[in-house]
Order: sequence, then structure tokens, then C-alpha cells
Amino acid sequence: MNRTEATAERGEKSDTTQLLGRIGMACYGVVHLVIAYLALQVAFGDSEQADQKGALQQIGSTAFGQVLLWIVAVGLVLFGLWQFLMAATGYEWVSGGKRTRKRIGAAARGVVVILLGFSAFRIATGSGGGSSSRQQQEFTAKLLQLPAGPALVVVAAACVLGVAIAAGVKGAKKTFLEDLDTTELPGKSKRWIGWVGATGYLAKGVVFAIVAILLAIAGFQADPNKAGGLDAALKTLAAQPFGVVLLIVVALGLAAFGAYCFGAAWAHKR
Repeated sequence: MNRTEATAERGEKSDTTQLLGRIGMACYGVVHLVIAYLALQVAFGDSEQADQKGALQQIGSTAFGQVLLWIVAVGLVLFGLWQFLMAATGYEWVSGGKRTRKRIGAAARGVVVILLGFSAFRIATGSGGGSSSRQQQEFTAKLLQLPAGPALVVVAAACVLGVAIAAGVKGAKKTFLEDLDTTELPGKSKRWIGWVGATGYLAKGVVFAIVAILLAIAGFQADPNKAGGLDAALKTLAAQPFGVVLLIVVALGLAAFGAYCFGAAWAHKR
């Protein structure tokens, strides 16, 4: 192990780093709980922006919420940095290809969460951007302008679908439990963490799958307006037959993932 790796490992193992990272993971859970609330608002006919930015704006909608939004913003950045450290030296309890996949997943999660944290800072300072769906459409439009643009969009859709499948498999097989020390959880919480984690990952798999479908349609039709992020995915689900019921189920699943983040923040292995 070289000096850089040794330094990263000491950082990942330190009590302070662990505490800050776990607080950040709890903040990530708060965001998902608010997204679930916004999804329920959509299900019952409200046109709320049901995505990560909508959740952050909802958090900061009151004076107390402004303070909470700053806390969440810092927490998300800390969680993202913790994920980068996990990507560098973590997951020692597994080996081989599984460790590599987990580290790659942690690095990707770190990027997503830090970007979300910066979005929270922008919203807290009054300079937040548009919805995830609008950003998705802008990104898709830029891809479509490239040579073989529609094909690139379809490839991107396939990648998102891969993420959806991975989340669904993770929920169905409960492989996330490999990363938790359930002896740290009191009593019936051991069974509870498995249930909310599985439900949460399955719900996220459904949402990502819808995002992938919308992106694929945009690619095949060369129309960026067909693409959409989390907000469009949830509203597309609500528009289907029995969509309200399905959206309520998914919203509860997203709330379950938020609850899982609290449990995982407590019991995640070092």
C-alpha cells in the first residue's frame, strides 16, 4: 500500500470521518422522505416538482427550513466525500469483483450526492436551477446534436436501465445487508432494516426504469422533450391506468429508502 492509499484508509477509518459521513447519509435520507411527500402530492393532484431539487426547495420553504437546508447541503457534500473514501479504500469485508463493483458504485454515488449538495447550496442562496426533467431535456438536446446523437441517447437510456436493474436486484436479493453490521441495531430493527431497504431499492429501480424508457423514446424519436428526470418519471407513472395507486406505492417505497438511510447511517460497516 502506498502513502496515498494509507492516508485515504486512515481517513476512511477515522471516527470523525465516519461520524460526518453517517450524518450526511441521514441527510440523504431526509431528501428521499421529502421526495416521497412530493410524490404523494402529485398522486393527489398537486403539480409539485417531485424531484431532488423540488425536495430541497420544499425543505427551504420556511425560516427554519432555510437553516435545515444549509445543514442538509453540508451533510450531502460530506456524504459524497465519504463515498469517495469508501471507493478508495472501503468494502474490505468483500473481495474480488464484488469489492470492485461496490467501490465503483460508491464513486458514482459520491458524484451524484455532491452535485445534489451543490444544488442545495444554490437553492439556499437563491440561485437554484430548474427541475431534473428540464435539465434532462437540455442534456438530451445536446446529445442529439452530436453525430449519431440519437444512438448516444439510446445508449444513455440503456445505462440508466442498467442502474434500474441493479437497484431492483439489490432490493430483491437484499445484498445491501452485506454492508451493514446488524449487531449494531437494537431488537426488531434488524428485520426492519431489511424490509425498508428492499422496498426502497425496488422503488428506486422502478423510477430509474421509467426515466430510462423516457430517455429511450427521446432517442428513437430524436425529440429531447420526450426525456425527463425523476419528476417526469413520477408524473408519467401517475398518468397510467391505476397510476395513482402505483405512484402512492412508489412514494411509500421512496419513503422506505429514506428510512433505510437512517438505519444504514447507524449500522454501516467501517
